[in-house]
Amino acid sequence: MKKAIFIAGTSTDIGKTFVSALLVKYMIDNNINTGYFKPVLSGAQIINNELVAGDAQYVCNIAKIKAQPKDLVSYTFKTAVSPHLASQIEKKSISLDKIKTDFNNLQSKYDFLVVEGCGGIVCPISVEKNNKIFLTDIIRSLNLDVILVVSSLLGTINSTVLSVEYAKKLKINIKGIIMNFYDKNNFMHKDNKKQIEYLTGISVITMVEKNAKEIFIQKNFFKEI
Repeated sequence: MKKAIFIAGTSTDIGKTFVSALLVKYMIDNNINTGYFKPVLSGAQIINNELVAGDAQYVCNIAKIKAQPKDLVSYTFKTAVSPHLASQIEKKSISLDKIKTDFNNLQSKYDFLVVEGCGGIVCPISVEKNNKIFLTDIIRSLNLDVILVVSSLLGTINSTVLSVEYAKKLKINIKGIIMNFYDKNNFMHKDNKKQIEYLTGISVITMVEKNAKEIFIQKNFFKEI
Protein backbone atom coordinates (compact mmCIF):
# COMPACT_ATOMS: atom_id res chain seq x y z
CA MET A 1 0.00 0.00 0.00
CA LYS A 2 1.38 3.43 -0.99
CA LYS A 3 1.96 5.81 1.90
CA ALA A 4 2.96 9.45 2.28
CA ILE A 5 3.42 12.06 4.99
CA PHE A 6 3.41 15.86 4.80
CA ILE A 7 6.20 17.81 6.51
CA ALA A 8 4.94 21.20 7.69
CA GLY A 9 6.57 23.74 9.99
CA THR A 10 5.70 26.48 12.42
CA SER A 11 7.57 29.03 10.28
CA THR A 12 10.09 29.44 7.50
CA ASP A 13 13.72 28.43 8.21
CA ILE A 14 12.57 25.98 10.87
CA GLY A 15 14.45 23.09 9.24
CA LYS A 16 11.78 21.34 7.17
CA THR A 17 14.19 20.49 4.34
CA PHE A 18 16.88 19.35 6.78
CA VAL A 19 14.43 17.08 8.59
CA SER A 20 12.86 15.86 5.32
CA ALA A 21 16.28 14.84 4.00
CA LEU A 22 17.12 12.92 7.17
CA LEU A 23 13.69 11.30 7.15
CA VAL A 24 14.00 10.15 3.52
CA LYS A 25 17.50 8.85 4.26
CA TYR A 26 16.20 6.98 7.31
CA MET A 27 13.47 5.29 5.28
CA ILE A 28 15.84 4.33 2.45
CA ASP A 29 18.39 3.00 4.95
CA ASN A 30 15.58 0.78 6.28
CA ASN A 31 14.99 -0.63 2.78
CA ILE A 32 11.80 1.34 2.10
CA ASN A 33 11.51 2.67 -1.44
CA THR A 34 11.10 6.34 -0.54
CA GLY A 35 10.83 9.51 -2.61
CA TYR A 36 10.48 13.24 -2.03
CA PHE A 37 8.09 15.88 -3.35
CA LYS A 38 7.87 19.63 -2.79
CA PRO A 39 4.79 21.23 -4.36
CA VAL A 40 6.10 24.81 -4.37
CA LEU A 41 9.61 26.18 -3.90
CA SER A 42 10.71 29.82 -3.92
CA GLY A 43 14.21 31.21 -3.57
CA ALA A 44 15.80 28.89 -6.15
CA GLN A 45 19.25 29.70 -7.48
CA ILE A 46 20.50 30.15 -11.02
CA ILE A 47 23.48 27.83 -11.59
CA ASN A 48 25.01 27.53 -15.05
CA ASN A 49 22.01 29.40 -16.47
CA GLU A 50 19.63 26.85 -14.98
CA LEU A 51 17.06 27.35 -12.22
CA VAL A 52 18.00 24.86 -9.50
CA ALA A 53 15.46 23.67 -6.90
CA GLY A 54 17.87 23.85 -3.98
CA ASP A 55 15.72 22.09 -1.36
CA ALA A 56 15.11 19.13 -3.67
CA GLN A 57 18.79 19.06 -4.61
CA TYR A 58 19.75 18.96 -0.92
CA VAL A 59 17.39 16.07 -0.17
CA CYS A 60 18.65 14.14 -3.20
CA ASN A 61 22.24 14.62 -2.06
CA ILE A 62 21.66 13.63 1.57
CA ALA A 63 19.30 10.71 0.90
CA LYS A 64 21.00 9.61 -2.33
CA ILE A 65 17.77 9.76 -4.34
CA LYS A 66 18.42 8.99 -7.99
CA ALA A 67 16.22 11.66 -9.53
CA GLN A 68 16.47 15.09 -11.08
CA PRO A 69 15.57 17.73 -8.45
CA LYS A 70 13.45 19.65 -10.97
CA ASP A 71 11.22 16.59 -11.35
CA LEU A 72 10.44 16.60 -7.62
CA VAL A 73 8.94 20.11 -7.52
CA SER A 74 5.75 21.33 -9.20
CA TYR A 75 6.56 25.04 -9.11
CA THR A 76 10.02 26.57 -8.72
CA PHE A 77 10.45 30.33 -8.32
CA LYS A 78 13.66 32.33 -8.23
CA THR A 79 12.27 35.14 -6.05
CA ALA A 80 12.92 34.42 -2.36
CA VAL A 81 9.54 35.45 -0.98
CA SER A 82 6.26 33.71 -0.10
CA PRO A 83 4.99 31.59 -3.05
CA HIS A 84 1.92 33.76 -3.59
CA LEU A 85 4.13 36.83 -4.09
CA ALA A 86 6.76 34.98 -6.12
CA SER A 87 4.08 33.72 -8.49
CA GLN A 88 2.77 37.26 -8.93
CA ILE A 89 6.24 38.70 -9.56
CA GLU A 90 7.19 35.95 -12.02
CA LYS A 91 3.72 35.86 -13.59
CA LYS A 92 3.23 32.13 -13.17
CA SER A 93 -0.14 30.90 -11.88
CA ILE A 94 -0.20 27.95 -9.46
CA SER A 95 -2.64 25.09 -10.05
CA LEU A 96 -3.73 22.73 -7.31
CA ASP A 97 -4.63 20.18 -9.99
CA LYS A 98 -1.04 20.14 -11.28
CA ILE A 99 0.26 19.61 -7.75
CA LYS A 100 -2.11 16.67 -7.26
CA THR A 101 -1.13 15.17 -10.62
CA ASP A 102 2.59 15.48 -9.86
CA PHE A 103 2.03 13.94 -6.43
CA ASN A 104 0.18 10.97 -7.91
CA ASN A 105 2.86 10.45 -10.56
CA LEU A 106 5.63 10.41 -7.98
CA GLN A 107 3.66 8.25 -5.57
CA SER A 108 3.30 5.61 -8.28
CA LYS A 109 7.10 5.25 -8.29
CA TYR A 110 7.64 4.91 -4.55
CA ASP A 111 6.24 2.96 -1.62
CA PHE A 112 6.59 5.99 0.65
CA LEU A 113 6.64 9.68 -0.24
CA VAL A 114 7.82 12.55 1.96
CA VAL A 115 6.05 15.75 0.91
CA GLU A 116 7.57 19.00 2.15
CA GLY A 117 5.64 22.22 2.54
CA CYS A 118 6.90 25.80 2.36
CA GLY A 119 6.96 28.42 5.09
CA GLY A 120 4.64 27.93 8.04
CA ILE A 121 1.38 26.01 8.01
CA VAL A 122 -0.61 29.17 7.14
CA CYS A 123 1.62 29.94 4.12
CA PRO A 124 -0.34 31.51 1.20
CA ILE A 125 0.34 29.78 -2.12
CA SER A 126 -1.94 31.78 -4.41
CA VAL A 127 -4.13 34.80 -3.71
CA GLU A 128 -5.60 35.22 -7.19
CA LYS A 129 -9.25 36.22 -7.05
CA ASN A 130 -10.61 32.89 -8.31
CA ASN A 131 -7.64 30.76 -7.27
CA LYS A 132 -6.98 31.18 -3.56
CA ILE A 133 -4.68 28.41 -2.26
CA PHE A 134 -3.05 28.03 1.13
CA LEU A 135 -0.62 25.34 2.25
CA THR A 136 -3.46 23.74 4.19
CA ASP A 137 -5.42 23.36 0.94
CA ILE A 138 -2.55 21.33 -0.51
CA ILE A 139 -2.40 19.14 2.60
CA ARG A 140 -6.14 18.49 2.49
CA SER A 141 -6.26 17.92 -1.26
CA LEU A 142 -3.55 15.27 -0.97
CA ASN A 143 -5.37 13.80 2.05
CA LEU A 144 -2.20 13.50 4.11
CA ASP A 145 -1.36 13.40 7.79
CA VAL A 146 1.26 15.89 8.96
CA ILE A 147 4.52 15.79 10.85
CA LEU A 148 5.05 19.27 12.30
CA VAL A 149 8.66 20.47 12.52
CA VAL A 150 9.14 22.93 15.36
CA SER A 151 12.01 24.73 17.04
CA SER A 152 13.41 23.74 20.40
CA LEU A 153 14.29 27.35 21.21
CA LEU A 154 12.57 30.04 23.25
CA GLY A 155 9.09 30.83 21.88
CA THR A 156 8.43 27.40 20.44
CA ILE A 157 5.58 26.60 22.82
CA ASN A 158 3.52 29.51 21.51
CA SER A 159 4.20 28.89 17.80
CA THR A 160 3.69 25.14 18.11
CA VAL A 161 0.40 25.32 20.00
CA LEU A 162 -0.98 27.95 17.58
CA SER A 163 0.00 25.85 14.54
CA VAL A 164 -1.56 22.72 16.02
CA GLU A 165 -4.78 24.49 16.94
CA TYR A 166 -5.05 25.99 13.45
CA ALA A 167 -4.56 22.57 11.90
CA LYS A 168 -7.20 21.05 14.18
CA LYS A 169 -9.65 23.77 13.19
CA LEU A 170 -9.25 22.69 9.55
CA LYS A 171 -9.46 19.00 10.52
CA ILE A 172 -5.85 18.35 9.53
CA ASN A 173 -4.30 15.51 11.51
CA ILE A 174 -0.93 16.23 13.10
CA LYS A 175 0.51 12.73 13.41
CA GLY A 176 3.58 13.76 15.36
CA ILE A 177 5.96 16.59 16.18
CA ILE A 178 9.71 16.77 15.50
CA MET A 179 11.75 19.23 17.53
CA ASN A 180 14.68 20.69 15.60
CA PHE A 181 17.84 22.40 17.00
CA TYR A 182 17.51 20.23 20.11
CA ASP A 183 20.19 20.17 22.81
CA LYS A 184 19.72 17.24 25.19
CA ASN A 185 21.68 19.10 27.88
CA ASN A 186 19.54 22.24 27.73
CA PHE A 187 16.97 22.32 30.53
CA MET A 188 14.71 24.69 28.59
CA HIS A 189 14.64 22.39 25.54
CA LYS A 190 13.65 19.49 27.79
CA ASP A 191 10.85 21.52 29.33
CA ASN A 192 9.69 22.78 25.92
CA LYS A 193 9.22 19.17 24.86
CA LYS A 194 7.25 18.41 28.01
CA GLN A 195 5.00 21.47 27.64
CA ILE A 196 4.41 20.96 23.90
CA GLU A 197 3.21 17.40 24.47
CA TYR A 198 1.06 18.45 27.43
CA LEU A 199 -0.57 21.42 25.70
CA THR A 200 -1.14 19.82 22.29
CA GLY A 201 -1.76 16.20 23.27
CA ILE A 202 0.55 15.20 20.40
CA SER A 203 3.74 13.17 20.84
CA VAL A 204 7.16 14.53 20.03
CA ILE A 205 8.32 11.57 17.94
CA THR A 206 11.97 12.61 17.87
CA MET A 207 14.37 15.44 18.63
CA VAL A 208 17.01 16.46 16.10
CA GLU A 209 20.26 18.08 17.17
CA LYS A 210 21.94 20.82 15.15
CA ASN A 211 23.96 19.38 12.23
CA ALA A 212 22.66 15.85 12.93
CA LYS A 213 23.56 13.20 10.36
CA GLU A 214 20.81 10.75 11.30
CA ILE A 215 17.24 10.77 12.57
CA PHE A 216 15.77 8.11 14.85
CA ILE A 217 12.05 7.30 14.88
CA GLN A 218 10.28 4.20 16.14
CA LYS A 219 9.47 2.07 13.11
CA ASN A 220 5.91 1.33 14.22
CA PHE A 221 5.13 5.06 13.83
CA PHE A 222 5.07 4.68 10.06
CA LYS A 223 2.95 1.53 10.19
CA GLU A 224 0.11 3.65 11.56
CA ILE A 225 0.16 6.16 8.69
